Amino acid sequence: MQNFIKRLSCEKASNELTIYIHQGLIKLEIINAAVIRVRFTKRDYFHNRESLTMVPREKSVVEWNYLDYKDAVSIRTPQINLVIDKLTGAFQWRDSENQLLVREPAKGGKNLEEIPVEMTTFDVNTNITTEESADGARTQIEGTQKRFVRMAYTSKLDLVFSEGEAIYGLGQHEDGVFNYRGHQQILYQHNMKLAVPMIVSTRGYAILWDTYSLSAFHDDEYGTYFWSEIDEEMDFTFIYGPEFDQIVGHYRHITGDVPMLPLWAFGYLQSKERYVDQQELLDTAREYRERKIPIDCIIQDWQTWPEGLWGQKSFDRTRFPNPDQLTTDLHDLNIRWMISIWPHMRGNGPNQEEMRKNGFLLGNQSTYDAFNPSARDLYWKQASEGLFKYGVDGWWCDCTEPFEKDWFGIIKPEPWKRAVVNSDEAKAYLDPEYINAFSILHSRMIYEGQRSETTEKRVVNLTRSYSPGQQRYGTIVWSGDIAANWETLHNQIAEGLNFTVTGGSKWTFDIGGFFVKPQDKGRINAWFWCGDYPDGCE
Repeated sequence: MQNFIKRLSCEKASNELTIYIHQGLIKLEIINAAVIRVRFTKRDYFHNRESLTMVPREKSVVEWNYLDYKDAVSIRTPQINLVIDKLTGAFQWRDSENQLLVREPAKGGKNLEEIPVEMTTFDVNTNITTEESADGARTQIEGTQKRFVRMAYTSKLDLVFSEGEAIYGLGQHEDGVFNYRGHQQILYQHNMKLAVPMIVSTRGYAILWDTYSLSAFHDDEYGTYFWSEIDEEMDFTFIYGPEFDQIVGHYRHITGDVPMLPLWAFGYLQSKERYVDQQELLDTAREYRERKIPIDCIIQDWQTWPEGLWGQKSFDRTRFPNPDQLTTDLHDLNIRWMISIWPHMRGNGPNQEEMRKNGFLLGNQSTYDAFNPSARDLYWKQASEGLFKYGVDGWWCDCTEPFEKDWFGIIKPEPWKRAVVNSDEAKAYLDPEYINAFSILHSRMIYEGQRSETTEKRVVNLTRSYSPGQQRYGTIVWSGDIAANWETLHNQIAEGLNFTVTGGSKWTFDIGGFFVKPQDKGRINAWFWCGDYPDGCE
């Protein structure tokens, strides 16, 4: 048998091993005895991009050995035995007792296909229009071109599971699937979807992919694999528990610890769509105290901004004349308050014009560029001067998956159609390799911005989207604008469990639903507007 693998280095001080195979380069980073990071490329070098998922950690001293056999090599830690076939590069992940956990097919499972990456060009011929939807203001574009920016890879990791093994994770989706054996799931961000490229197995391991592009997991008639549309290289981390709590602990070690929330955030948070002015908000809070109904926080939903200035981070003083006094009155009742903010703006208000002047808006001239650190700084400055200085206690970061295309029509589109139209809409404005990463950077802005001003108030960010690592920014995720019906409530159980098993720290949902009444087909024409209660809150 020809030996296609040659050892490049095996220096324990660096906790790394680089392996040549005829398909390319593999680098193993032994993070600790239970966690090994794997990178694979067809190039003769590895990229140096910043990971949005992983956090820098001081390298610990790890006991591990490299053993060279006739047909395979073995990398052993006190908890993991990784066996690599010399001819095909196929991996077998085993525990310390050499019991199989999961493997790649015998022919090898790591596949990369080089593809061009293109981005949208906006110029004088681009036509931009804005329309209202059930999920707020949405911008449409016409007359754009595509330009080549670089070469990257489509990646696919084939896996072989064991009989009776259950697979959980992948984030939060709408179909109520709990165990993904025999199922597939497409990963992209949407109002009621959270894309988490991570699986957790009942055999005591997890695999986390460091990817931010459109992705998919399959264990069905098409095979058993994880696919990602655009990556600089294949990059995943194998985590061994075997207990799920241990897996979550290792996950947070590599992606970031969870900051403490204030005690009030674990109480009852009251919200409606919406309190129209300062007086209604305060009257409602006082009514809770009058009736002796426990309440810890009241949430002010959208349209606090001046009329027509969508997303402006300042108060309409005709309806909210004295926000300082509002905060004082609420705090005197021992009630905190949270306010919703949006990543996109319209109406050419001061915030939008300032963003535009600095070149901080994406191509739709509405959504700020969360991938630009200077744009994040300006967004926080606007939020601080317009809202935070008045004593706002928490943030409701709404619409943190700011591009969607399928909230129309009577019939819910097929899953593949939804994936195409929504991911294509995101790719119109973002680098297609990063379409699932907007929310983590938006959350980073809120966390770092508030912490830069005060350490006396803990960050609370209730938000609607998530990618791995976001838990380190004080976020609570809610499951989106769900309908008030029993099927939806049933599905929330699987959604919450699959989200939290992958290390997401705080998850919740609208306990009364958001779309309470049945759809009015003559007025709404929306498949998602399907509540079972025509009398609404009555």
